[in-house]
Amino acid sequence: MEQTFVMIKPDGVQRGLVGEIICRFEKKGFTLKGLKLQSVERAFAEKHYADLSSKPFFNGLVEYIISGPVVAMVWEGKNVVTTGRKIIGATNPSDSAPGTIRGDFAVEIGRNVIHGSDAVESARKEIALWFPEGVAEWQSSLHSWIYE
Repeated sequence: MEQTFVMIKPDGVQRGLVGEIICRFEKKGFTLKGLKLQSVERAFAEKHYADLSSKPFFNGLVEYIISGPVVAMVWEGKNVVTTGRKIIGATNPSDSAPGTIRGDFAVEIGRNVIHGSDAVESARKEIALWFPEGVAEWQSSLHSWIYE
């Protein structure tokens, strides 16, 4: 099964959206494999966003992600990276469809509530960075009711 990394950003935590976001992934049928609430140090944030370090918005992105606690998660399921991105919605909330997390809860790109891996390879890197201790190895008793 495929895994993805999802992070509820400081605005999502502050606004009390953690339960709602977890609920959407669970209702889809994905399995939570890792979960933690943590404050992010600047050096760690810079490492997470290293691929964006040449962008003009990099420093603002780092400042934003260290401004409050985040919820880091690993979700598992069939096509979870692609489907997770659909659940999340477009980066720009005004381009996000109603029913997506960003379409329902975000207004500006700079406060778009959530991050999700954009590819299987980036998911592997992000999971290794955020969960060096590994994730829980378990299977839901609902697995056979979700997958053929």
